[in-house]
Amino acid sequence: MKQTPFTQKHIDLGAKMAEFAGYNMPISYSGINDEHQTVRKNAGVFDVSHMGEFILKGAGAQDLIQRVTTNDASKLKFGQAQYSCLTNENGGIIDDLLVYYVEENVYMLVVNASNIEKDWAWITSHNTKNVEMHNISDKTALLAVQGPNATAILQPLTEMDIMNLKYYTFVKGKFAGVENVLISATGYTGAGGVEIYVENKDDNAEKIWNAIFEQGTPRGLKPIGLAARDTLRLEMGFNLYGNDLSDTTSPLEAGLGWITKFTKDFTAKDILQKQKADGVQRKLVGFELIDKGIPRHGYEICDEAGNTIGEVTSGTQSPSLGKAIGLGYVQTAFASIGTPVFVKVRDKLIKAEVVKLPFA
Repeated sequence: MKQTPFTQKHIDLGAKMAEFAGYNMPISYSGINDEHQTVRKNAGVFDVSHMGEFILKGAGAQDLIQRVTTNDASKLKFGQAQYSCLTNENGGIIDDLLVYYVEENVYMLVVNASNIEKDWAWITSHNTKNVEMHNISDKTALLAVQGPNATAILQPLTEMDIMNLKYYTFVKGKFAGVENVLISATGYTGAGGVEIYVENKDDNAEKIWNAIFEQGTPRGLKPIGLAARDTLRLEMGFNLYGNDLSDTTSPLEAGLGWITKFTKDFTAKDILQKQKADGVQRKLVGFELIDKGIPRHGYEICDEAGNTIGEVTSGTQSPSLGKAIGLGYVQTAFASIGTPVFVKVRDKLIKAEVVKLPFA
């Protein structure tokens, strides 16, 4: 298993560790519910250094991004980021990602850990104009400090104004005595906060970790594992690649029409335009269980007669709501808010209802 710059820190802190996307990652420390509530009510630190980062440079960088992603990168100004996805020839999602406009003709793409090699190969295969590409994934440490008090805790560590950083913008400068740190507000928990990117050289990563906890521990800041990250993102209805998104799900089926811009050319544009015109056969929906049970990835979603109408992609017991929630693809006829559906749990039909997202 690969290690992040912080793996030993997690082990020393007694984290429950497990393999995730080829990395030895912390799943939990004090327990999912405690960690979840820490982020919702105060602030917590996630090690997300397993994520992938690519730098694209040169006059053709934007053109390459435009051709392989669904969103419109031409709308970005310096210091802005956008959510987007890569599509394959059939309109399926290769990955969802973030596009950062760092400086003129320089972009950073942030991709999912499990898809680094796949994404790199795909973008490289479309690089017909000699755009300079660098895979800096192994050289980059990344911490997400999330929660309503996150920026107030971190602000004394930098002269950059991170307290007023707007959603999907970023700044670059000195943080905790380390130069060239990129701090963005693109969090995936819905609780506010920032992500901190730093080159993993010398003892930069350790310096930043130590400074954050020195500053934050007296204010209740805690390390948080991937299990709580999953419950936090699910409460917001945010998609997880490999669960809710895949090579066989389209952006329109996944409710990502808002990042699918037909004003430009990109892979499978024609297929997706036809999907939009004709309507999709299935949609990703959020649902809450009315009867007792926990929905899990892969469980069947049925109608009242027990006919299969879809499948659960993500599910959990929501720590904030105290009820079971999930995401899943269902036939479009069953996708309207308020529609009763049933989740098959050990051959028993558990009643649920399609609800509006986010859950929390």
